[in-house]
Amino acid sequence: MTPPRRIRRREAGQAHDGEWGTLPPLLRRLHAARGSRGLHEAQPRLAQLPPPELLGGIAHAVALLEAAITADRHIVVVGDFDCDGATACALGVRGLRLLGARHVSHAVPNRIVHGYGLSPGLVEELAALRPDLLVTVDHGIACHAGIAAAKAKGWQVLVTDHHLPGAGLPPADAIVNPNLPGDPFPAKALAGVGVMFYVLLALRRRLREAGRVPVPEPDLSTLLDLVAVGTVADLVPLDVTNRALVGAGLRRLRAGQGCAGLRALAEVAGRDLATLAAADIGHAIAPRINAAGRLEDMALGIECLLCDDPARARALAATLDAINAERRSVQQQMVDEAEAALARIAFDGELPPVLCLFDPEWHPGVVGLVASRIKERLHRPVVAFAPAEPGSDTLRGSARSIPGLHIRDALAAVDARHPGLIPRFGGHAMAAGLSLPQAALTPFEAALRAEVERMLDPAALQAELLSDGELAPGEFDRRHAELLRDGGPWGQGYPEPLFDGVFDVLDWRVVGERHLKLELAAHGRRLAAIEFGGWAGAAPEPRLRLAYRLAPDDWRGGEAVQLVVVHREPVAGTD
Repeated sequence: MTPPRRIRRREAGQAHDGEWGTLPPLLRRLHAARGSRGLHEAQPRLAQLPPPELLGGIAHAVALLEAAITADRHIVVVGDFDCDGATACALGVRGLRLLGARHVSHAVPNRIVHGYGLSPGLVEELAALRPDLLVTVDHGIACHAGIAAAKAKGWQVLVTDHHLPGAGLPPADAIVNPNLPGDPFPAKALAGVGVMFYVLLALRRRLREAGRVPVPEPDLSTLLDLVAVGTVADLVPLDVTNRALVGAGLRRLRAGQGCAGLRALAEVAGRDLATLAAADIGHAIAPRINAAGRLEDMALGIECLLCDDPARARALAATLDAINAERRSVQQQMVDEAEAALARIAFDGELPPVLCLFDPEWHPGVVGLVASRIKERLHRPVVAFAPAEPGSDTLRGSARSIPGLHIRDALAAVDARHPGLIPRFGGHAMAAGLSLPQAALTPFEAALRAEVERMLDPAALQAELLSDGELAPGEFDRRHAELLRDGGPWGQGYPEPLFDGVFDVLDWRVVGERHLKLELAAHGRRLAAIEFGGWAGAAPEPRLRLAYRLAPDDWRGGEAVQLVVVHREPVAGTD
């Protein structure tokens, strides 16, 4: 059932002389192939950020916050239950306090109890806090009912969000969202945490001009560790603006200047802060924060990010690590069940262009991970559903897409052709969420399939690995491995370097029950390699074409490197 993958080499970019400074030739080649036109785009700095004043609604937002701070009103930052929402919430609380707000609280919906975002139910609970101003982070643009309920209580509401809006805007006092129609801000890919960071930048300038900024003036760059983690976790494209933000945040984390919670999370995940990369955020730190929102309550994750006591932070990180271990177990069981269900379905020899999966026993907090795993395996857009709560007739769905299909636009097209079929949806190009009555699942699946067939070029269903070509014989060393690790940040829309080549297999063994350890020969030298999860019960062929990443081998230490194999296929004969 798994579609075959092919390796296709990425087109080379134009690495013009004189625009790259002292950047090594390998990195010049890689950055140029990803569209960068010089060092200023390959490794952008904070000075290149577009100014906050270009964001629509920023003046109204800042006026609300300035008035609330001046009058010592109660500001409540309302987060979301994913990593972007958690980091944006912690950033908002920390930043407002730095800028002189003395009465700042925070809240976050519980996935099972409240559902997504600022709902009327959450508003009722927030009444006990007696807020004056609500600031939503990483949500709000679709929370019409919740915002109306807050306004009915006499509260002001500032929405900071980055999700695409629907047909109408909610009745908030101010909205900051670079993806509103006609918004002039050039960097549309900001994550929720990035939008809130920009609001803080604009607020600091407003307070400075009014002579009300605290002394000494707050250094908001101290919050960039949170911006980096939330941006990488949310899988927004790493355009030049996001790369500048993430790069600066990584530099703080590597210098040991991140908040206590992030330092503790890196420690419990076994990651070395001194060499931390964006991939470590995506694979180790973000999942531990996300686990709280998936299985428990994201309030725990936000508490960890707001904690300044290292001992308490380590205790919270240990709890998040344990929840994440439980999440992995639940996820694996659900993925196994999804694969078994797919194996029982007759697809007439061909997979459909989009897959909808549902099991009444699945956990709604983990369906996004199931959709992601099945999407990666089958290279198809996938929507996975679970009951919103045990026994509920309402389903919560999470969609993951492939390049070539904007999944939120596909859901909008279904909604336009079938009004009322999807009560609620939202998201991005590559990921989206929705709610659905269980009785609507079958007609939704048919409607979504029809839209995907209209919108998606069938050629996009061919699974490809984009390779940066071959490494030169002299580049298989520790120096180049470290250059690749540290030369990013790499991530969504600006992928981590991947190479390919032909190798002879000298030896192999299975480690950790399912990982394949290889000894290879190429270019007259021996090379170590590992393919995580690569053991499928059969010995590898003696000659292989591999798609791989070059990484320092910290297990062996010294000058050791290894190839991290992403894909292998047999090669017949000789070169």
